[in-house]
Amino acid sequence: MASELCKTISVARLEKHKNLFLNYRNLHHFPLELLKDEGLQHLERLYMKRNSLTTLPENLAQKLPNLVELYLHSNNIVVVPEEVGDLKELQTLDISTNRLLALPERLHLCLSLQYLTVDRNRLWSVPRHLCQLPSLNELSMAGNRLASLPLDLGRSRELQYVYVDNNIQLKGLPSYLYNKVVGCSGCGIPIQVSEVRLQTFSSGQLTVFLPAEVKAIGTENDRVLPLQEQAMRCLYHTYHRLWKDLNFLSLISLPRSLLELLHCPLGHCHRCSKPMFTFVYPKLFPLRETPMAGLHQGRTTIGFVAYCCSAQCLRAFDLLS
Repeated sequence: MASELCKTISVARLEKHKNLFLNYRNLHHFPLELLKDEGLQHLERLYMKRNSLTTLPENLAQKLPNLVELYLHSNNIVVVPEEVGDLKELQTLDISTNRLLALPERLHLCLSLQYLTVDRNRLWSVPRHLCQLPSLNELSMAGNRLASLPLDLGRSRELQYVYVDNNIQLKGLPSYLYNKVVGCSGCGIPIQVSEVRLQTFSSGQLTVFLPAEVKAIGTENDRVLPLQEQAMRCLYHTYHRLWKDLNFLSLISLPRSLLELLHCPLGHCHRCSKPMFTFVYPKLFPLRETPMAGLHQGRTTIGFVAYCCSAQCLRAFDLLS
């Protein structure tokens, strides 16, 4: 079997094949022959379905730089290396029915990616950067352990199909998906919107100017943003107002995690598009109130969750306006 595999790969290299079928080969390791010397520079489609692979090589993109389609369905892969993000020509990635606990953060650098299938894995979350994929048209994550989705998922006009069936802990969908084709039979559990109260504190003689919402503390409509959220929004607006001043960020002493957050907000308000960093006001809309109801044959158990930037926005938000 090993000699037959080497022969198949050697012929593909010699004849500059664009397609290589290695399905049902009982492979436990990624074939080193594929990575030999310069690799297979002409290969565009690699099929490795139903093997027993557990890992992928970190130099995959270096040796197979022109891959357009990669099929890894039904293996035992636990981790996808970050260097998958170097596959600049990749349009289709199918890594369903494996053992993935997470997707690589650098996957959003695969700028040509159009179809991503990660069904039947063990995913708990989805990288926020995935929303930045400019060409992503179809995203399938059915049969995982997802409890939430990135707030901006669906903000891109290119993304038209999202499948999240059988994620039994998924409590709702971002409202940007309300006009997309969605599969979500595992959704529908009502969400609980918790009240957030800002505790009083002493800061010596320092004068801190807080939003007018602070005056609502102690009332029935007590909804005040945490100080960290207010500070991040202030820094964000100041940064973008003074973006030409290259020395601006050097004047700010922030932990690296907050600096990264400053460049990549948690999400954007669905009503006014203001950036949000650490805190949102969610509002649940039953499916029957959205244009998608007809596509689900009258089902009303699935909810769309809109995210607002303030209590005032929450009260004024109307998904259909």
